[in-house]
Amino acid sequence: MVGSFRAELLKLGKRPATWLLLGIALTLGALFAYVIPYLGATSGTTGATADRGLAATLPANIVGNTLGGYPVFLGALLVVLGVLFVGGEYGWGSWKTVLTQGPSRTTVLFGKFGVLAVAALGFVLAIFLMGTVASVLIALAEDASLTFPSAFDIVRGIGAGWLIATMWTMFGAVLGILLRGVALAVGLGLVWMLAVQNLISQLAAPLLPWVDSAQRGLPGPGAGALVAALGAPTGTPGVSALMGGGPATLVVAAYLVFFLALGAVVLRRRDIL
Repeated sequence: MVGSFRAELLKLGKRPATWLLLGIALTLGALFAYVIPYLGATSGTTGATADRGLAATLPANIVGNTLGGYPVFLGALLVVLGVLFVGGEYGWGSWKTVLTQGPSRTTVLFGKFGVLAVAALGFVLAIFLMGTVASVLIALAEDASLTFPSAFDIVRGIGAGWLIATMWTMFGAVLGILLRGVALAVGLGLVWMLAVQNLISQLAAPLLPWVDSAQRGLPGPGAGALVAALGAPTGTPGVSALMGGGPATLVVAAYLVFFLALGAVVLRRRDIL
């Protein structure tokens, strides 16, 4: 397991797509969590999210501000990462090459899953660091307070972000395994993240009470409720206080375990890779 983990970690670090996705995540996080709200607050522009104000971009709100993108946009990038890292092995024929060397399918797969969990943590920490720098710069520019949340709140926020980010990367990995490739898995993953979830939450749920109840058991609304409980602005796409932080954590954790188990079972039972 350790050998597989080290090999997969080296492989992930050498792929340009990994760093490209991280760069896109940092850029989107900076733009939509800090730059655009700051420009809107200082220019006096009115709009749907104008009520967030300058205070939302200050260090005191760093936990919620950096978590707001995980239910949809940053989550979609992590789904793509999971698909590329696992589904890409089918196109290159890497599965057969690795497994003929001796490691079991489960060992190789959980080595990949472990690396994806580390990558998800790296994304979360990088985005939090970006948010820290951006919020401090804004506070200095506006001569505002540099007070940060408590250490407990910061660690709890990073832990919640890691849980959500890992769940989305495993979702992408399982799509890659089920569909044995990249293109269709990425397409379906993005359709679910960017279209289906929003249609359920914004169109179907307000009209049908049973859909409103059922959506609480879906991964996207669960992630959105979890980050909302930690202070993410509810006007952010995908962020909605449908339930408390405790139930939302259980929903996200349950999907993480489900994706891990599903990926392992499917890969082990297939006759042909």
